[in-house]
Amino acid sequence: MDVRNLHGKTAMVTGAGSGIGRETAYALARRGADLFICDLDESGLKETQETIAAIGRDCFVQRVDVSISEEMRAFAEGVHAQVEAVDILVNNAGVGLGASFRDTRLEDWNWIVSINLMGVVHGCHFFTPKMIERSQGGHVVNVSSMAGYVSGEMLCAYSTTKYAVLGLSEALQQELKREGIGVTAICPGIIDTPITRSSRLRGAVDSTEMRERMVDTYRKRGYGPERVARNILKAVQRNRTVAPVSPESWVMYYVKRAAPWLVQWMGQKGNERAMHELEQG
Repeated sequence: MDVRNLHGKTAMVTGAGSGIGRETAYALARRGADLFICDLDESGLKETQETIAAIGRDCFVQRVDVSISEEMRAFAEGVHAQVEAVDILVNNAGVGLGASFRDTRLEDWNWIVSINLMGVVHGCHFFTPKMIERSQGGHVVNVSSMAGYVSGEMLCAYSTTKYAVLGLSEALQQELKREGIGVTAICPGIIDTPITRSSRLRGAVDSTEMRERMVDTYRKRGYGPERVARNILKAVQRNRTVAPVSPESWVMYYVKRAAPWLVQWMGQKGNERAMHELEQG
């Protein structure tokens, strides 16, 4: 899909109240698209809407919990009352969870799967049929993660959901290609977003010190969500099915394909080092 000029086009972005979702909405608006955005953070949504309005684009806002199918259904109905179908669908809303399998509670599994996986499923379920019916193409962007192909002990549940989003995207790409609709799984990497502050932590990593260390590491990395947004547009333009973003995400993507045993070894050593640092306090 040509995204160099999006005047006359519309896009829907979930989780647009902050981070990657917000910056993606801005990037789309700057290219000329009108936006439909949702999030649980109403104040964040308002800020995003005001900035999009200042750019000169229309922006329809609704508070939505993507994990609840009826809320997503109602949101989609509101969108489709205004446009026949969106041109670009960005399923971005997500949450984080740092925990080993043994420290992950069943309620944690239900929580993270309902948002990170089912939130994407709901977006695709309620928006792609209209895109197909319209028969004018379009593009679906599902935000996965570097953790969607490189798992780690302390990201057990998170990686599970992001692997699932990657698999869903690859399968959906095969199906929607016949309809002239592209599908991209975005795999950002280590990105400084609010998720570092809001992620749930369990077990050995559940400490203020670990939280501060994680936030500081991501901040020092210096790779912000606006750079992910630019790469999302680039990936849509090139119709990439899987799109790593940051340098480490690209490196691990190719290493995983060429030498999966090496990724396992690196993950094990990294976890051992992290646990040693925790024990040392």
